[in-house]
Amino acid sequence: MGPGRREDALRLRGRRSPPRPRGSSPGRLFRLPGCSLPWRCSWAIVSLLWPSSLSCSGEGPVPDGRTGGRPRQALRAAPLPRSPARRDEARRGARTRLALLVPFRERFEELLAFVPYMHRFLSKKKIRHHIFILNQVDHFRFNRASLINVGFLESGNDTDYIAMHDVDLLPLNEHLDYSFPETGPFHVASPELHPLYHYTTYVGGILLLTKQHYELCNGMSNRFWGWGREDDEFYRRIKRAGLQVRRPSGITTGYETFQHLHDPAWRKRDQKRIAAQKQEQFKVDREGGLNNVRYRIESRTDLSVAGAPCTVLNILLDCDTNETPWCTFG
Repeated sequence: MGPGRREDALRLRGRRSPPRPRGSSPGRLFRLPGCSLPWRCSWAIVSLLWPSSLSCSGEGPVPDGRTGGRPRQALRAAPLPRSPARRDEARRGARTRLALLVPFRERFEELLAFVPYMHRFLSKKKIRHHIFILNQVDHFRFNRASLINVGFLESGNDTDYIAMHDVDLLPLNEHLDYSFPETGPFHVASPELHPLYHYTTYVGGILLLTKQHYELCNGMSNRFWGWGREDDEFYRRIKRAGLQVRRPSGITTGYETFQHLHDPAWRKRDQKRIAAQKQEQFKVDREGGLNNVRYRIESRTDLSVAGAPCTVLNILLDCDTNETPWCTFG
Protein backbone atom coordinates (compact mmCIF):
# COMPACT_ATOMS: atom_id res chain seq x y z
CA MET A 1 0.00 0.00 0.00
CA GLY A 2 1.45 3.36 -1.03
CA PRO A 3 2.39 6.02 1.52
CA GLY A 4 -0.32 8.32 0.19
CA ARG A 5 -3.03 5.94 1.39
CA ARG A 6 -4.92 6.51 4.59
CA GLU A 7 -3.08 4.46 7.20
CA ASP A 8 -3.33 4.65 11.00
CA ALA A 9 -6.98 5.81 11.19
CA LEU A 10 -7.92 6.15 14.85
CA ARG A 11 -10.08 3.16 15.89
CA LEU A 12 -11.27 2.63 19.40
CA ARG A 13 -11.34 -1.12 19.28
CA GLY A 14 -8.92 -4.05 19.21
CA ARG A 15 -5.99 -4.64 21.55
CA ARG A 16 -2.98 -3.38 19.63
CA SER A 17 -0.92 -0.29 20.34
CA PRO A 18 -0.72 2.19 17.46
CA PRO A 19 2.15 1.56 15.05
CA ARG A 20 4.50 4.36 14.20
CA PRO A 21 3.68 5.75 10.75
CA ARG A 22 6.01 5.06 7.88
CA GLY A 23 8.84 7.54 7.66
CA SER A 24 8.31 8.99 11.14
CA SER A 25 11.06 9.57 13.66
CA PRO A 26 11.00 7.78 17.03
CA GLY A 27 10.01 11.02 18.76
CA ARG A 28 8.96 14.50 17.68
CA LEU A 29 9.13 17.71 19.67
CA PHE A 30 6.45 20.31 20.34
CA ARG A 31 7.19 23.27 22.56
CA LEU A 32 3.93 24.06 24.26
CA PRO A 33 3.11 27.59 25.44
CA GLY A 34 3.86 28.09 29.09
CA CYS A 35 6.22 25.10 29.28
CA SER A 36 9.92 25.54 29.94
CA LEU A 37 10.77 22.15 28.50
CA PRO A 38 9.79 20.66 25.15
CA TRP A 39 7.05 18.05 25.33
CA ARG A 40 8.07 14.89 23.51
CA CYS A 41 5.19 13.17 21.73
CA SER A 42 6.27 9.82 20.42
CA TRP A 43 4.27 6.81 19.41
CA ALA A 44 5.36 5.17 22.64
CA ILE A 45 3.68 8.02 24.55
CA VAL A 46 0.57 7.63 22.40
CA SER A 47 0.38 4.01 23.56
CA LEU A 48 0.63 5.04 27.19
CA LEU A 49 -1.79 7.97 27.17
CA TRP A 50 -4.57 6.39 25.15
CA PRO A 51 -6.62 3.45 26.49
CA SER A 52 -5.34 -0.09 26.01
CA SER A 53 -8.17 -0.63 23.51
CA LEU A 54 -6.70 1.93 21.10
CA SER A 55 -5.41 0.54 17.84
CA CYS A 56 -4.56 2.07 14.51
CA SER A 57 -5.50 0.48 11.26
CA GLY A 58 -6.44 1.61 7.80
CA GLU A 59 -6.66 0.74 4.15
CA GLY A 60 -6.67 2.69 0.95
CA PRO A 61 -9.82 3.83 -0.84
CA VAL A 62 -12.19 0.99 -1.68
CA PRO A 63 -14.10 1.07 -5.00
CA ASP A 64 -17.87 1.65 -5.00
CA GLY A 65 -17.79 3.12 -1.50
CA ARG A 66 -17.58 -0.30 0.14
CA THR A 67 -15.66 -1.23 3.25
CA GLY A 68 -14.33 -4.73 3.73
CA GLY A 69 -16.63 -6.01 0.95
CA ARG A 70 -19.77 -4.79 2.74
CA PRO A 71 -21.79 -1.74 1.63
CA ARG A 72 -21.99 1.01 4.22
CA GLN A 73 -25.40 2.13 5.39
CA ALA A 74 -25.38 5.91 5.19
CA LEU A 75 -27.43 7.45 7.98
CA ARG A 76 -28.21 11.01 8.88
CA ALA A 77 -29.07 12.18 12.35
CA ALA A 78 -31.62 14.93 12.92
CA PRO A 79 -30.76 17.85 15.20
CA LEU A 80 -32.16 17.47 18.70
CA PRO A 81 -34.91 19.99 19.48
CA ARG A 82 -34.45 22.58 22.20
CA SER A 83 -36.95 23.87 24.67
CA PRO A 84 -37.98 27.55 24.38
CA ALA A 85 -36.44 28.16 27.80
CA ARG A 86 -33.06 26.84 26.66
CA ARG A 87 -33.20 28.91 23.48
CA ASP A 88 -33.91 32.01 25.56
CA GLU A 89 -31.01 31.19 27.84
CA ALA A 90 -28.67 30.78 24.87
CA ARG A 91 -29.92 34.04 23.40
CA ARG A 92 -29.01 35.86 26.58
CA GLY A 93 -25.57 34.26 26.58
CA ALA A 94 -26.09 33.06 30.17
CA ARG A 95 -24.60 29.71 31.15
CA THR A 96 -24.14 28.74 27.53
CA ARG A 97 -22.01 25.77 26.54
CA LEU A 98 -19.57 25.46 23.65
CA ALA A 99 -19.22 22.39 21.41
CA LEU A 100 -15.61 22.42 20.22
CA LEU A 101 -15.73 20.53 16.89
CA VAL A 102 -12.32 19.22 15.81
CA PRO A 103 -12.09 17.48 12.40
CA PHE A 104 -9.42 14.82 12.69
CA ARG A 105 -7.52 12.12 10.89
CA GLU A 106 -4.17 10.57 11.83
CA ARG A 107 -2.66 13.57 13.66
CA PHE A 108 -2.11 11.83 16.98
CA GLU A 109 0.74 14.02 18.20
CA GLU A 110 -1.18 17.22 17.52
CA LEU A 111 -4.24 15.79 19.24
CA LEU A 112 -2.27 14.93 22.39
CA ALA A 113 -1.13 18.56 22.57
CA PHE A 114 -4.49 20.07 21.59
CA VAL A 115 -6.98 18.46 23.98
CA PRO A 116 -5.30 19.26 27.34
CA TYR A 117 -4.20 22.70 26.16
CA MET A 118 -7.66 23.77 24.97
CA HIS A 119 -9.34 22.33 28.06
CA ARG A 120 -7.06 24.43 30.30
CA PHE A 121 -7.40 27.51 28.08
CA LEU A 122 -11.21 27.45 28.04
CA SER A 123 -11.54 26.47 31.70
CA LYS A 124 -9.36 29.40 32.70
CA LYS A 125 -11.71 31.68 30.73
CA LYS A 126 -14.69 29.99 32.43
CA ILE A 127 -16.09 28.81 29.09
CA ARG A 128 -18.29 25.75 29.62
CA HIS A 129 -17.31 23.38 26.83
CA HIS A 130 -17.31 19.86 25.41
CA ILE A 131 -14.51 18.80 23.03
CA PHE A 132 -15.61 16.53 20.15
CA ILE A 133 -12.89 14.81 18.11
CA LEU A 134 -14.49 14.10 14.72
CA ASN A 135 -12.38 11.20 13.51
CA GLN A 136 -12.92 10.14 9.88
CA VAL A 137 -12.37 6.38 9.65
CA ASP A 138 -13.75 5.59 6.18
CA HIS A 139 -11.61 5.10 3.07
CA PHE A 140 -12.51 8.32 1.30
CA ARG A 141 -10.42 11.45 1.16
CA PHE A 142 -10.57 13.78 4.15
CA ASN A 143 -13.69 15.97 4.25
CA ARG A 144 -13.41 18.67 6.93
CA ALA A 145 -16.77 20.28 6.12
CA SER A 146 -18.78 17.05 6.32
CA LEU A 147 -17.13 16.16 9.62
CA ILE A 148 -18.18 19.53 11.06
CA ASN A 149 -21.74 18.91 9.83
CA VAL A 150 -21.72 15.54 11.58
CA GLY A 151 -20.25 17.05 14.75
CA PHE A 152 -22.99 19.67 14.77
CA LEU A 153 -25.74 17.06 14.44
CA GLU A 154 -24.19 14.77 17.07
CA SER A 155 -23.24 17.42 19.64
CA GLY A 156 -26.59 17.17 21.43
CA ASN A 157 -28.99 19.68 22.88
CA ASP A 158 -26.83 20.55 25.89
CA THR A 159 -24.55 22.78 23.80
CA ASP A 160 -25.59 26.19 22.48
CA TYR A 161 -22.85 27.18 20.06
CA ILE A 162 -19.98 25.63 18.12
CA ALA A 163 -16.34 26.32 17.41
CA MET A 164 -15.07 24.94 14.11
CA HIS A 165 -11.52 24.42 15.35
CA ASP A 166 -8.39 23.12 13.58
CA VAL A 167 -6.43 20.62 15.66
CA ASP A 168 -3.09 22.22 14.78
CA LEU A 169 -3.94 25.78 15.94
CA LEU A 170 -3.45 26.76 19.59
CA PRO A 171 -4.48 30.21 20.88
CA LEU A 172 -1.66 31.90 22.79
CA ASN A 173 -3.34 35.16 23.74
CA GLU A 174 -5.64 34.82 26.76
CA HIS A 175 -7.68 37.83 25.62
CA LEU A 176 -9.09 35.95 22.61
CA ASP A 177 -12.86 35.70 22.95
CA TYR A 178 -14.52 32.25 22.89
CA SER A 179 -17.81 33.40 24.41
CA PHE A 180 -21.32 33.00 22.95
CA PRO A 181 -21.40 34.82 19.55
CA GLU A 182 -24.92 36.16 19.90
CA THR A 183 -24.73 38.84 17.19
CA GLY A 184 -23.21 36.65 14.46
CA PRO A 185 -20.26 34.43 13.47
CA PHE A 186 -17.06 35.35 15.32
CA HIS A 187 -13.80 34.53 13.52
CA VAL A 188 -11.21 33.99 16.26
CA ALA A 189 -8.36 33.17 13.84
CA SER A 190 -8.81 36.36 11.83
CA PRO A 191 -6.59 37.16 8.81
CA GLU A 192 -4.57 39.76 10.72
CA LEU A 193 -3.77 37.19 13.44
CA HIS A 194 -3.49 33.82 11.71
CA PRO A 195 0.15 32.84 11.09
CA LEU A 196 -0.51 31.68 7.50
CA TYR A 197 -3.72 32.98 5.88
CA HIS A 198 -4.24 36.71 5.54
CA TYR A 199 -6.90 37.32 2.87
CA THR A 200 -9.97 39.31 3.89
CA THR A 201 -12.61 36.64 3.22
CA TYR A 202 -10.78 33.94 5.21
CA VAL A 203 -12.98 32.28 7.89
CA GLY A 204 -11.01 29.08 8.54
CA GLY A 205 -8.93 27.97 11.50
CA ILE A 206 -11.28 28.87 14.37
CA LEU A 207 -14.83 30.14 13.79
CA LEU A 208 -17.61 30.44 16.39
CA LEU A 209 -21.32 30.32 15.51
CA THR A 210 -24.54 29.87 17.42
CA LYS A 211 -26.36 26.70 16.50
CA GLN A 212 -29.22 28.75 15.07
CA HIS A 213 -26.85 30.64 12.77
CA TYR A 214 -25.18 27.42 11.59
CA GLU A 215 -28.60 25.98 10.73
CA LEU A 216 -29.48 29.21 8.93
CA CYS A 217 -26.46 28.61 6.66
CA ASN A 218 -27.51 24.95 6.20
CA GLY A 219 -24.07 24.05 7.53
CA MET A 220 -21.15 23.51 5.17
CA SER A 221 -21.02 21.98 1.70
CA ASN A 222 -20.28 18.24 1.57
CA ARG A 223 -18.65 18.47 -1.88
CA PHE A 224 -15.12 19.32 -0.69
CA TRP A 225 -12.91 16.22 -0.49
CA GLY A 226 -9.21 16.76 0.07
CA TRP A 227 -7.63 19.91 1.41
CA GLY A 228 -8.92 23.46 1.06
CA ARG A 229 -11.71 25.71 -0.28
CA GLU A 230 -14.54 24.52 2.01
CA ASP A 231 -14.19 27.54 4.30
CA ASP A 232 -14.20 29.94 1.33
CA GLU A 233 -17.52 28.44 0.20
CA PHE A 234 -18.83 28.74 3.75
CA TYR A 235 -18.02 32.47 3.77
CA ARG A 236 -20.44 32.85 0.86
CA ARG A 237 -23.09 30.93 2.80
CA ILE A 238 -22.66 33.28 5.74
CA LYS A 239 -23.19 36.28 3.48
CA ARG A 240 -26.16 34.67 1.74
CA ALA A 241 -27.77 34.09 5.15
CA GLY A 242 -27.48 37.82 5.88
CA LEU A 243 -24.95 37.36 8.67
CA GLN A 244 -21.95 39.58 9.38
CA VAL A 245 -18.60 38.07 10.37
CA ARG A 246 -17.04 39.74 13.41
CA ARG A 247 -13.37 39.50 14.36
CA PRO A 248 -11.22 40.20 17.43
CA SER A 249 -10.29 43.75 18.34
CA GLY A 250 -7.60 45.04 20.66
CA ILE A 251 -5.33 42.01 20.12
CA THR A 252 -1.76 43.31 19.76
CA THR A 253 0.15 40.04 19.34
CA GLY A 254 -0.29 39.94 15.54
CA TYR A 255 0.91 36.75 13.85
CA GLU A 256 2.23 35.51 17.20
CA THR A 257 -1.33 35.13 18.52
CA PHE A 258 -1.45 31.41 17.68
CA GLN A 259 0.91 28.48 17.60
CA HIS A 260 0.63 26.45 14.42
CA LEU A 261 1.66 22.85 15.13
CA HIS A 262 1.49 21.54 11.57
CA ASP A 263 4.79 20.63 9.96
CA PRO A 264 4.39 20.52 6.14
CA ALA A 265 7.62 18.55 5.75
CA TRP A 266 6.27 15.88 8.11
CA ARG A 267 2.70 15.63 6.81
CA LYS A 268 1.83 16.58 3.24
CA ARG A 269 -1.56 18.10 2.55
CA ASP A 270 -3.92 16.33 0.16
CA GLN A 271 -4.10 19.05 -2.50
CA LYS A 272 -4.64 16.76 -5.47
CA ARG A 273 -7.42 17.84 -7.86
CA ILE A 274 -9.24 14.97 -9.59
CA ALA A 275 -11.69 14.95 -12.53
CA ALA A 276 -13.77 18.17 -12.49
CA GLN A 277 -12.72 19.06 -8.94
CA LYS A 278 -10.59 22.03 -10.00
CA GLN A 279 -13.59 23.75 -11.57
CA GLU A 280 -16.17 22.61 -9.02
CA GLN A 281 -14.22 23.88 -6.02
CA PHE A 282 -14.97 27.50 -6.96
CA LYS A 283 -18.73 26.99 -7.26
CA VAL A 284 -21.34 27.74 -4.59
CA ASP A 285 -23.25 24.69 -3.40
CA ARG A 286 -26.80 26.04 -3.04
CA GLU A 287 -28.44 22.68 -2.34
CA GLY A 288 -26.26 20.63 -0.01
CA GLY A 289 -25.14 20.92 3.59
CA LEU A 290 -26.72 19.78 6.85
CA ASN A 291 -29.76 18.59 4.93
CA ASN A 292 -27.91 15.92 2.93
CA VAL A 293 -24.75 14.89 4.82
CA ARG A 294 -24.57 11.08 4.79
CA TYR A 295 -22.69 9.25 7.50
CA ARG A 296 -22.67 6.55 10.13
CA ILE A 297 -21.22 6.72 13.64
CA GLU A 298 -19.06 3.64 14.09
CA SER A 299 -18.37 4.37 17.77
CA ARG A 300 -18.66 7.12 20.35
CA THR A 301 -16.19 7.05 23.23
CA ASP A 302 -15.51 9.41 26.13
CA LEU A 303 -11.80 9.75 26.85
CA SER A 304 -9.45 11.66 29.12
CA VAL A 305 -6.19 12.94 27.61
CA ALA A 306 -3.76 14.04 30.33
CA GLY A 307 -6.76 14.70 32.55
CA ALA A 308 -8.72 16.62 29.90
CA PRO A 309 -12.08 15.11 28.88
CA CYS A 310 -13.20 14.74 25.27
CA THR A 311 -15.49 12.60 23.14
CA VAL A 312 -14.17 10.76 20.09
CA LEU A 313 -16.67 10.08 17.32
CA ASN A 314 -15.44 7.53 14.80
CA ILE A 315 -17.26 8.63 11.65
CA LEU A 316 -17.87 6.81 8.37
CA LEU A 317 -18.76 9.35 5.70
CA ASP A 318 -20.57 8.27 2.58
CA CYS A 319 -19.89 9.52 -0.95
CA ASP A 320 -21.89 9.40 -4.16
CA THR A 321 -19.07 8.82 -6.65
CA ASN A 322 -21.34 9.86 -9.52
CA GLU A 323 -21.88 13.25 -7.89
CA THR A 324 -18.36 13.84 -6.51
CA PRO A 325 -15.96 11.33 -8.10
CA TRP A 326 -13.05 13.18 -6.48
CA CYS A 327 -13.88 11.70 -3.07
CA THR A 328 -11.56 8.79 -3.93
CA PHE A 329 -8.05 8.73 -5.36
CA GLY A 330 -9.27 6.83 -8.42
